Amino acid sequence: MYHLPVLKNRRTLLERAEKFISDIYFTDCNLRGRLYGDSCPLESLACFLTPKRITFAEASKQIFDPCKVGDTFGPTWWTCWFKVTLKIPESWRGKAVHLLWESDGEAMVWRDEQPVQGLTKEGEKTSYILSECLQDEELLTLYVEMACNGLFGAGQGSQIAPPDPNRKFSVQKAELVVFNGDVRELLTDFEMLVDIVKELGEEEQRGYQALFTVNEMVNLCDPSDPSSFAKVHSLAGTFFNQRNGESQHTVHAMGHCHIDSAWLWPYEETIRKCGRSWVTVIRLMEKNPEFVFTCSQAQQFQWVKSWYPGLFSSIQHYVKKGQFIPVGGTWVEMDGNLPSGESMVRQFLEGQRFFNKEFGRYCKEFWLPDTFGYSAQLPQIMQGCGISNFLTQKLSWNLVNTFPHNTFFWEGLDGSTVLTHFPPGNSYEMKGKVEDLVKTLKNNKDKGRANHSAALFGFGDGGGGPTQLMLDRLRLVQDTNGLPKVQMSTPDELFTRLQADSALLCTWTGELFLELHNGTYTTQAQIKRGNRQCETLLHDIEIASSLALYRNNTFPYPAEKLQELWRLLLLNQFHDVIPGSCIEMVVEDALKYYEGEFLQASSIGVSPVKDTPPVTPVSVTVQADGTVVMENGLLKTAINREGTLASLCLISANRESISDGCLGNQFVMFDDVPLYWDAWDVMDYHLQTRFQPLLSNAFKFKYFSGLRGSVSFTLRISDKSTITQEIIMDAMCPYIKFSTEVQWAESHKFLKVEFPVRVRSPNATYEIQFGHLQRPTHRNTSWDWAKFEVWGHKWADLSEHNFGVSLLNDCKYGYSVHKNTMTLSLLRAPKAPDATADMGIHHFTYAIMPHTRSFQEASVIQCAYNLNFPLRLIQCSPNTVPWSAFSVTSQAVVLETIKQAEDRGGVLVVRLYESHGSSVTATLRTALPVREAWVCDLLEKQDPNHPVPVTSEGITLDFNPFQIVSLLLIM
Repeated sequence: MYHLPVLKNRRTLLERAEKFISDIYFTDCNLRGRLYGDSCPLESLACFLTPKRITFAEASKQIFDPCKVGDTFGPTWWTCWFKVTLKIPESWRGKAVHLLWESDGEAMVWRDEQPVQGLTKEGEKTSYILSECLQDEELLTLYVEMACNGLFGAGQGSQIAPPDPNRKFSVQKAELVVFNGDVRELLTDFEMLVDIVKELGEEEQRGYQALFTVNEMVNLCDPSDPSSFAKVHSLAGTFFNQRNGESQHTVHAMGHCHIDSAWLWPYEETIRKCGRSWVTVIRLMEKNPEFVFTCSQAQQFQWVKSWYPGLFSSIQHYVKKGQFIPVGGTWVEMDGNLPSGESMVRQFLEGQRFFNKEFGRYCKEFWLPDTFGYSAQLPQIMQGCGISNFLTQKLSWNLVNTFPHNTFFWEGLDGSTVLTHFPPGNSYEMKGKVEDLVKTLKNNKDKGRANHSAALFGFGDGGGGPTQLMLDRLRLVQDTNGLPKVQMSTPDELFTRLQADSALLCTWTGELFLELHNGTYTTQAQIKRGNRQCETLLHDIEIASSLALYRNNTFPYPAEKLQELWRLLLLNQFHDVIPGSCIEMVVEDALKYYEGEFLQASSIGVSPVKDTPPVTPVSVTVQADGTVVMENGLLKTAINREGTLASLCLISANRESISDGCLGNQFVMFDDVPLYWDAWDVMDYHLQTRFQPLLSNAFKFKYFSGLRGSVSFTLRISDKSTITQEIIMDAMCPYIKFSTEVQWAESHKFLKVEFPVRVRSPNATYEIQFGHLQRPTHRNTSWDWAKFEVWGHKWADLSEHNFGVSLLNDCKYGYSVHKNTMTLSLLRAPKAPDATADMGIHHFTYAIMPHTRSFQEASVIQCAYNLNFPLRLIQCSPNTVPWSAFSVTSQAVVLETIKQAEDRGGVLVVRLYESHGSSVTATLRTALPVREAWVCDLLEKQDPNHPVPVTSEGITLDFNPFQIVSLLLIM
C-alpha cells in the first residue's frame, strides 16, 4: 500500500494530519482553507429592531434601515429582523452557492414567507444553501430573524449566570460563497481517521492502520488541485470499508434536539427555538431519506402548530414517512419527582391524546433524558398509558455512586416493569464523532447482556439539533472494523432488539434517585407552592363540576377551560421550572400562570356546617417561666418563648415525642455554596455548617377559644430576615400546625426546621405519587449517605413498633431524616441563574403528628390530605340536605380523582389507589345513578374484557399494594 517507508513517530504523523484540516493553522495551504471558493458581498443589508417576538407577516411590513456587518443590536431579548438582498454572479453557474451568516444571536432564515433554515453559530449552522447547483443568475430577497440571545441565553460571565439585560449582539459575517462539496467530503474522511487514531490509542493496531492511512492521504492530497481528491477519497474508502464481525456491538443512531421548554430563556423564546431547530431537521430529511429524528414534548408541537403552520404540515408528512418520530408521550419533559401522581397521569393523558390526534399514533416509549430523578411509581403510570419502554441518561450525573446498568428492567412500587435504556455514551447531544461511538461501546455496563445501544446526536438543551456533518460522519463508519456498527434507527427498532435479547437483563427495583441536584426540591419556593395549590384547586374543581353535572343536568361541564388550566400547570412542571433552576423571567411567567388559574377557577358544591362544640375543647395555660402549654385531649405541648417545643405528648399513650434534652420546631441555617450548579445543588458538606439563628424574638398569644388555641411569635434570624409563626392546636385534631411567614433576604443560606423525636428506626417513610417508600436514616454505605437530602410530598414518617411521628406540609418537598432527627427544608438563596431566587415573603404551613400503631392505621395519609385540601366554605340555605356522592369502605384506598371522561359526556372517570402497601378488597359506594362500570387505563380507554358489577352495595374492587385503578362510570 505504501511506496515509501513510514516513520513510526505517532505524534508527528498525527499532528501533521490535524494541521492539514485545521481551521486555525496553515489555512492558506491546507485542505480546510479550500472549503469555500469565491465570495461575493450582499447587494444590501437592512434591519429593524423590536422588543417583541412578532410574526413574519408583521415584520415584513416594517421600515428597514440600512446596516452593515459588525453593527451591534440589542438589548437582550429583543429581536432584530434583517432584510437581505443578494445577487448571485452569473459566473457561479453550476456551483453550490451558500449564504454564510455568523452572528452571536440565534437566527432564522425566511424565504417566500416561510421559515427555511435555522442559523446558530454555537450549533455549527452558519450557512444557508441557496442553490446546490446554480442554473441561472438570481436576485433574491431573504429575511433573517435574529434573536438577541444565544443558544444558552445571555448569561453574564458564565452560562448559568443571570442574563445580562444590556448585552449587545452583532453579525460578524454575511456574504455569498461558493461551497466546495468535494472538500467537505474529504475533510470528513480526514477528521474521522484522525479521531480513530486518537480514540483507539497506541495499544490498538487498527489505530496505527488509521494513522498510516491518513498520513498517506496527506501525501497524495494537493489542496489546490481538486483532481487529486478522488484518489485520496478512495484510499480512505478502502479503510472505512473493512468490515466488522457479526458479534460487534450495534449503535442505533437517532437524531435528537433536546429543547428545554424554558431554562436560561423564557417560554416565548422556546417557541422560536423549536421553529429554528425543526425546520433545519426538515431540510436534512429532504436530502437524507435515511435520517431519523426523535422529538418529545407535545407542548412544543402545539407551539409550532400555532406559530409555524407550514412547518407543522411538513412535520406531519415526515411523521407518516417514519422519519420524524414523536416520542415521550407527555405534555412536557416534566420533573420526575415533584409533580403529584395525578399530574403525572395528566402529562401522559394530554401528551398521548395530542400525538394521536395530530399524528395518528401513540408513543410507545417514555423519553425523559434530563430530569433530576425518577419516581418509583413511574413504571406503573407508564404501563397504564400504553408505554413499556423508557429512555433516560441523567443518572450518569450521579456525584457519588455509579449506576450499575445501561439496559435493564425497572420495577416500580407496585411491581410494574418497563424495559429501560440509558445510552452508554452518557449524553443526549452527541455529534456523530468517533469519540461518541467508542464511549458508547466502552461504557456499556451490560456487556454480554445487551449488544445494542442508542446514540442520540444533535445539539441540545438550547436546541440546534443535528447537522449534515453529523450525518456524514455516521454514514462513513456504518460498518468499519474497530468501531461498533452504526445504523440509523428508531426507538421502536432499538427496544424491539433489546426486548428480543432480554433474557439476561437485570432488574432494578424502586426509585431511580439522582445523587445530584437535590437543592431543586426547595429552590424557588413560590413555584412549588403554586404547583401544590393549583393541583389541589384543579382536583376540587373537577370533583365539584362532576357532582354539579349530576345534581343539575343543565350544568355545562367546563372541559375546555379545565384542559387549558391543566396544560398551564403541566407546562410549569417542566424539569427546569418546578425545580426552580431557571432565570427570573421564567419564574415570573410561571407565577403568572398560577395566578391565572386561581382567578379563572372557582369551586362548586355545598355541605351544611353546624356550630357544634368540641367534645374536648382546647385549653391554653401560661407557666411561671413563660412557657405556654396547650392541650386538646389528644395532644399536650409545651412551647418555649423562642417558639420551640419543649414537649409534645401523645396523651392516649402517655408518650413523649421530643427527644430528651432537645427541642422541636428548631429553625436551623446552613451555609449553602455548591460546587457549580447554584440553584440545583446542595452539597453534603453544607451539613457541617449548621447553626441556630436567633438574634431576637417577640412572643404573644394570638387568640384562644374552645375550638382553637394558638401562640404566635416573631424571630429575627439575621439582620435581613425574620420568621413570624403561629403555632395552632385545633380541637380534636391529631396534629399541631405551624403557620409560617418568612421575610427572606439571604445569600447562599439554607433554612430548615428540625424535630428530634423519641423514635428509633433504620428507615423513614416518605409519600410519593400514589404511595410511599422507605429510605435509610443511617449512612452505612455510599448509597445511603448520598441520600442526605431527599424528596417527598405531603408527609414523611419515622416509626418504630407501635409509635411514630409524622411531619406534614402544604407546599414543601425537601426532607432529611438522619437517625432520630426529622428535618423539613424550607428556603434556599441561590444566585444563579436567578439572582433574586426566593427573595421576599413566603407563606407555608407544616405540622407535627405523633401517633400510636403504624402511620397507616393512625390515618397519617388522610391527615396530610386534610392539611392540603381544606374545606371550602360558602353560604348556603339552612335547609340544605347533606349529600355524600362517594365513599370507600377501606381506609387503605384513596379516591383520588373524579372527572368527566375525555370526549364522553355522561361518563365519569374515578381514579383510586391503594395507599397502605397492602392487598385489600374495597367497595366504592355512590349516590349517583351508575348503570355500568368498566375498568379503563390511564388514557381512559375502556377495557372491553373487564366490566365491573354494580350492585346495591356499590362497586367492589380488589387492589394489590400501591395499585392504581381507574373506572369509567356510565350513568
